[in-house]
Amino acid sequence: MTEQTERSLAEQPPDTERLPDTERLPPAAPGEAAERGGGAGHTPDPATGQAPGQATTDAPVLPRATTDAPVLPQATTDAPVLPHATPPPLTAPRPLGEPRTWPRDFTHRLTAPLPGVRALARIAREGKLRPPPETLAEIQQLPFAPGPMPAVDTTTLALTWAGHASWIIRIGGLTVLTDPVWSRKILGTPARVTPVGVRWEDLPPVDAVVISHNHYDHLDAPTLKRLPRHTPLLLPAGLAPWARRRGFTRVTDLDWWEAVELPAPGGPVRLDFVPAHHWSKRTLTDTCRSLWGGWLLTAPDGRRIHFAGDTGYGHWFEEIGRRYPGIDLALLPIGAYDPRWMLRPVHTDPEEAVKACQDLGARALAPMHWSTFLLSGEPPLEPLHRVRAAWAATGRPRADLWDLPVGASRVLAAH
Repeated sequence: MTEQTERSLAEQPPDTERLPDTERLPPAAPGEAAERGGGAGHTPDPATGQAPGQATTDAPVLPRATTDAPVLPQATTDAPVLPHATPPPLTAPRPLGEPRTWPRDFTHRLTAPLPGVRALARIAREGKLRPPPETLAEIQQLPFAPGPMPAVDTTTLALTWAGHASWIIRIGGLTVLTDPVWSRKILGTPARVTPVGVRWEDLPPVDAVVISHNHYDHLDAPTLKRLPRHTPLLLPAGLAPWARRRGFTRVTDLDWWEAVELPAPGGPVRLDFVPAHHWSKRTLTDTCRSLWGGWLLTAPDGRRIHFAGDTGYGHWFEEIGRRYPGIDLALLPIGAYDPRWMLRPVHTDPEEAVKACQDLGARALAPMHWSTFLLSGEPPLEPLHRVRAAWAATGRPRADLWDLPVGASRVLAAH
């Protein structure tokens, strides 16, 4: 959460901790009350008429927040998903560049309400917007090891971490960027503490960009301006107008559980937009006007990578794993989590990231969203120490924790 976002929230009316009646979940229909009290899933989307998904009955529930950030009950669908039920078939890919009409906002997709004025006043009193000064010497120890990207062909699946949530994914002969931020500084935050892992001029031609949500540290306009305007942009629902206003001509925005296919030399690469526990806001007037989520990238040979974007821990991970079995690698955030009373609903801590990897059924975990921008109160090196300890506690192979330095690469072996 950037200082710009914090300032924007602080200017909202004092009653923002309680959603207006028009934004609350609809009342339960007869016979649904008991199910809705369980708090899993969401109502069908009014734009598409399809349910975006639902947790199983044993899905983990978000820990209850303090009175500064009460947790919303979650709506259910008309047809609850039973444990181990057969997952629904994947949707047919939608046309690239398809014009869409969306609801005015996506507030009904929140799994926790946004922080109000009291929460922001508390964070200001506690002074935990940045790491303690005595820990800043750890910045010099943050892992940074830029190197040449691996040689690839149409069958290679390789990743390079540029920092924060920015990855260079080579898949099916394509180069895909995730949440690219090559700027030294983003609005409202201190400058990055590690350089970008790959110089812009060293990038191969970019075939597509995927964006998880519109916060400034994930949707960086100065970086996108470096791209040719015909570069395909894959966005959350509601963000296409933003991109088209900036001259991009191949823009596709998707709802949860929707997908597109990109033609590639090695065969079509499928990209599915999947849920996350987060929110969106870029100005004073656009709270939740666009959606947020992660991406599931499937190579022509079936290998799968889940890019979570920005997310808290919750039931969506288990549901994603149910719908997309056989995930090979999960790119999950492990930073910007302190203080937990405020950031738990929107940012996983290292232990939650390991649990989310297990919920997804993913074989390997690549931590991200740390070691680049200091956005919250934990010491700079703490996320790395904690994720290593949490992974070791599971007994899973150490080689399946891809705790890469910024700038490093790794190739995902074929099945």
